[in-house]
Amino acid sequence: MKEEIEVVCPACSPKIEVPHDVLRTGQNIIVQCQECGDIHPATMERPKNTDVKVIISRGEESFSCMHSMGSGDVVRVEDEMIIDDEKNDEVYPIIVTAIDTDGKRVNAAKAGDINTIWGRAIDEVIVRISVHKGKKTQSIEKRVPGGYEFTIGSDERVDRTDFRITKIRKRDGTFLSGKGSVVEAKDIRRIFADETKRQGWGEGRTAWSMRSKGHNW
Repeated sequence: MKEEIEVVCPACSPKIEVPHDVLRTGQNIIVQCQECGDIHPATMERPKNTDVKVIISRGEESFSCMHSMGSGDVVRVEDEMIIDDEKNDEVYPIIVTAIDTDGKRVNAAKAGDINTIWGRAIDEVIVRISVHKGKKTQSIEKRVPGGYEFTIGSDERVDRTDFRITKIRKRDGTFLSGKGSVVEAKDIRRIFADETKRQGWGEGRTAWSMRSKGHNW
């Protein structure tokens, strides 16, 4: 399959870029216009890179780093990005939470126009859980990978607390309560759950205990 690019055609479209098939790559690119069939050399501008400041929050902490990307690349709020911090040789997967340009906060912008990208780290997140214990509610936290899945109706355990998930509030403000609904940890604002108690030794019914009580199997 031939590579395709859009460039101007000196024969039929000298001002507006049109689709071309690439016949030869390298420093001297030769292309063929799909509109008129003219074969001619083409000049392709290499995208310029720009360094963008990124402030990343992880739990209660925040830190900044620089990320290199194409100046024409578009960044949008809610995008997932891999931030490559070459200075510290670290890589951080994030969700973009805000974008600052010259004195203005926007929902999308080209990298060359961005002053600061704000992001939330999703390689590891802390999920807050409200566990109902009768008339009391206990607030606990669970640290998990961002892609960890929580399912409504499933059982989980944090330290010595066992609970069953009943409802999940997502970061976009929506609530889910349907049994079997699955949400990744990176998208969760809070989990609501009911405490479950594990049966201790001798609390469960066994064939031996039932026979001792006169039950037949």
